[in-house]
Amino acid sequence: MIALVLPLVFPQEARYYRVEPVAPAGDLALEVSGITLLPDGRPLVCTRRGEVFIVDNAYGEPGTKPVFTLYAQGLQEPLGLLPHDGWIYVAQRAELSRMRDSDGDGRMDELETVCDSWRISGNYHEYLFGPTLDRDGNFWVTSNRPFGDEPFGSVPWRGFAFRITPQGEMQPMCAGLRSPCGIEASPAGELFYTDNQGEWCGAGKLSLLEPGMFYGHPWGVDSCKDPLWKFADPGHPQNEVLMPEVGKQIPTFRLPAIWFPYDKMGRSPSGFVWDETGGKFGPFAHQIFVGDQYQSSVMRVALEKVDGRWQGACFPFRVGLASGVVRVAWGKDGSLFCGESNRGWASLGSKSAGLERITWTGEVPFEILAMRASPDGFDLDFTAPVDVASAADPAAYTFESYTYLLHDTYGSDEVEKKKLSVSAAKVAPDGKSVHLVLDGRRAGYVHELHAKLRSAKGEPLLHDAAYYTLISIPK
Repeated sequence: MIALVLPLVFPQEARYYRVEPVAPAGDLALEVSGITLLPDGRPLVCTRRGEVFIVDNAYGEPGTKPVFTLYAQGLQEPLGLLPHDGWIYVAQRAELSRMRDSDGDGRMDELETVCDSWRISGNYHEYLFGPTLDRDGNFWVTSNRPFGDEPFGSVPWRGFAFRITPQGEMQPMCAGLRSPCGIEASPAGELFYTDNQGEWCGAGKLSLLEPGMFYGHPWGVDSCKDPLWKFADPGHPQNEVLMPEVGKQIPTFRLPAIWFPYDKMGRSPSGFVWDETGGKFGPFAHQIFVGDQYQSSVMRVALEKVDGRWQGACFPFRVGLASGVVRVAWGKDGSLFCGESNRGWASLGSKSAGLERITWTGEVPFEILAMRASPDGFDLDFTAPVDVASAADPAAYTFESYTYLLHDTYGSDEVEKKKLSVSAAKVAPDGKSVHLVLDGRRAGYVHELHAKLRSAKGEPLLHDAAYYTLISIPK
C-alpha cells in the first residue's frame, strides 16, 4: 500500500501563471471532458454528462461574463473533441462519432457514427479517449480496461489503442494499456498517450505509441489472438519483474518516455498539449503540459531523443486548480484552458468540476528549463542565469535513482533505490546552463534531482525538483 503524500504547495506560482475561472451562471454542472476551438477562437467544450457548449466571453474580456450556449446534448460520456474537414469528431463511450451545425444556427444538426466496431460490457470504467489524427489522416482512440463488474460479460479490445480510417475501419494497434486518459499527436506527427498508475502500471506515465507494441497491462492481451490483431502476440507478462527487465522477456514491451513519480508529480496524468504558442505562454517553447486528474494540477515535460528513443524530464508547474484536470487546450491568445471533473475519483480541488484558464503574467520564473542526458552525467538549462558560485558547487545537487515493479499489485513503490553523487558542476559562460558529472546512472531508471540554487539576481528556483526517465545513456 502506498502512503498518502500531500502535494507540495507553491504560493509563488501565481506570480507567474494566473488561474482564472470560466464559470457559467446558475447551477450548471460543468464536468468538462473535451475542449477544442471554433474557427473564431471560441471554445467548444463537451461534458461527461453528454452536453456540448459553445463558450462566449471565455477570455476574461473586460465587462463581460462567460456565456455557455448549448450546441448538442444526449451524447454518451464524450471524452474528446477534434475539428476536421468541417466536422467535430467526438469519442463517445461506444463509438467514434462526428457532428456539425449545417445550418449555422449554433446547434448541432447532424450526428453520424464513424466507427463502433468494439463492444462495451456495461462497466462504468470502459471509457474511450481521443480522438487525435495521425500523419495519414487516420483517427486514433484509446480504450480503458473495465474495473469491477461487467454486467453483460467480458468484451474484447479493452486496454488498446485503435486506428480508425476515414472510412470507419478499425485496426487495433497497441496493447497493454490500463487507463489511457490522454492521446495526442506531437507537432511532428508522432502519437503519445498518458496512462494512470495502478495494477501492472507502477506509476503514471507518458509513452510513445508504436504499432504492435505492448505497454505492460495483461488485461486485454487475449484479444491479440484475434486475426484483427496483425502483430506478434505479446503473451502475459511475469509478475514481480523490474520494469527495465521486462523487455528481455517480452520483446515488444515498451518503457515510457516519462514516469511521473507518484504524488511527487501526480497520480492520474490526463490530457496534454505541446507549447507551440510562439512564446505567449512563457519560456517553455515546444515542451509538453500535462494535466493531472487527482492533484488538480498541470505538470511540465521536456523530451529529447537518445538512440532513437524518446526520454526526458518532468517538472512541477502549476498546482491549486479547482478540480481534477481532465483536458487541456490552447486558447486563441496562448492561454491554457483546463477542463475539470472529479467524477469517479477523489481530487484535491475544492470543487467537483469546472473550466479554468491559465495565463502567463509576462514575468519569467527562475526554473530548470530542461534536463538532458550526456555521456557522463546531465546538462541543466535554466530560464535565467544562475549564481555561479552556488551552481558550481557539486553539493548543491542531490540525486537518487529508482525504478518500479511490473506486478498485479496496485501501483509500485520506488524500488532499487540508489544515491548518486555529483563529482563536478561546470557552469557555462552565459550562466544559463550547468554540466553535471556523476557516475552510477542506470538505463531504464528514474533519476530524481533536487537542486538548491539561486539565480544571478538572488532568486531561488520556483521548483527545485526534476525527474528524468533515463531510457538510454548517450554514447
